[in-house]
Amino acid sequence: MKKLITTTFLTVSLFSFAQKIESFENILTDQISIRALELHDGKVWYSGTESKFGFVDLKNPANKKQITLSEKKLQFRTLAQDQNSFYTINIESPAQFFKVDKKSLKYQVVYKDTAKTAFYDALYFHKNKFFAFSDPSEDLNLKLMDFKMIKGKFMTKKYPHLKMKTGEAAFASSNTNISGGENFIWVATGGNSSRILRLNLKNDKLEAFETPFVQGISSQGIYSIDFAGDKFGIAVGGDYTKQNENINNIATSTDAGKTWQIQASGNNVGYTTCVKIKPNSKGKEIISVGDQHISYSSDFGKTWKKISDEKGFFVCKWVDQNTVVFAGKDKISVMKLKF
Repeated sequence: MKKLITTTFLTVSLFSFAQKIESFENILTDQISIRALELHDGKVWYSGTESKFGFVDLKNPANKKQITLSEKKLQFRTLAQDQNSFYTINIESPAQFFKVDKKSLKYQVVYKDTAKTAFYDALYFHKNKFFAFSDPSEDLNLKLMDFKMIKGKFMTKKYPHLKMKTGEAAFASSNTNISGGENFIWVATGGNSSRILRLNLKNDKLEAFETPFVQGISSQGIYSIDFAGDKFGIAVGGDYTKQNENINNIATSTDAGKTWQIQASGNNVGYTTCVKIKPNSKGKEIISVGDQHISYSSDFGKTWKKISDEKGFFVCKWVDQNTVVFAGKDKISVMKLKF
């Protein structure tokens, strides 16, 4: 579904979690929309609109670089990495899979999906493979694939043995509608139907589980998921056309994604595009972001506190247990938390 560095502190609305925010700082501003982030070598790496790809150093924001991966103004909403390279896919058809060398930043297209329906919502690296998910084909066949580079060759495997429902797709909002555990890969869908697809990594069995999430029209459903291990998972989303609505837009699972329990319905700040579990918290502490807010939960997603009114963020990522990086419309920012 479809270059200026500043160190100015942002205005943060403090609320009841105010004492936990130590600082909030812009480290990059540019004319770009960013919905995918990776961390490597002390830097925040990003892909975005107008074919832009680059990095900014977390400790020294003056150390930055940006390149253009295509003469066409492509939109990148995915980004993942292995030991030597980054990979990103543009959302428009034909979908081109770009490989970027981490050291030289030389890039090449290693694969193309020329299907008219190609629209890649997320790209995720897990256990030496990349998992990519696109909106379904015209006959509603699922488009989940994995790939890896072997001696410079692009090797791919597709999982077509599951049909999507009519009007079911996914959201390319933050590159986080895929998550992985020790034995599973999960994919979240939305639209007319909002489900969790679970791939068993041991036997390649693919299952689909219904959720009680808000769903029924193209703008509704799960936008982002994250798992802590193989059992506990969190899903967030809502309706991007009605961002203040907050009914049935957060849910958790404790049985590896089979069943989902609605949390904080009617008692959260609404539409959310990205959710990330704090490292080593086992799911107890969670941060989430939508383009109207940043929120935090310290009880496994049961209750939420809005910690910032800062607008325009779509994606977030934990740097460490006290630091979160955010990106979105025209900016990358870093929040320091004090516990």
